[in-house]
Amino acid sequence: MEIVNGSYYPGEVVYVIIRNPHVQDAANVQEAAVVNNPEKPNELALFVYETYYPLTDEIAVYKSAAEAETAFQQAFGDTEVEGYYG
Repeated sequence: MEIVNGSYYPGEVVYVIIRNPHVQDAANVQEAAVVNNPEKPNELALFVYETYYPLTDEIAVYKSAAEAETAFQQAFGDTEVEGYYG
């Protein structure tokens, strides 16, 4: 997992492993944007699925799709990675 504090900037594209909001038992690698948090202007957030998520060290954030895919495979096994890589 990447260190969050000071590592990201608004406009950066990152990748996260997230549960599919439409299929509860499925997870996938998803592209996310780092943005200024609209509710807390001095903090950053992830914008994914048209929702803002606070960017904290509790979220595994990856700089590349390949890193996220490797982590996905380690966590979920040899299932095919579903995801959008841009």
